[in-house]
Amino acid sequence: MSKKESLKEKVASALSLPGEVILDLPFVSMMGKNEVSVENYRNIVEFTDERIRINTSSGVLVINGRKLYIKRITSENILISGAIGNVGLGG
Repeated sequence: MSKKESLKEKVASALSLPGEVILDLPFVSMMGKNEVSVENYRNIVEFTDERIRINTSSGVLVINGRKLYIKRITSENILISGAIGNVGLGG
């Protein structure tokens, strides 16, 4: 870990700020089994109706399922809909 990252972590902790804000960490949330929201992503690596891979600062986020589609996308957030099977880092 670099000194810059360490300083950012200390500032975030001291100010009680969420890590995803200061450290550019991804924030992933699920709404039931039908939607996944990903904030602070970098780019989309792969997109099919059964698998979506999204590059983040923590690695590649993999979303597997059926009939997956991008419901909404902005420069900061992606909302994936469909029958979500699993979500994980790697691959």
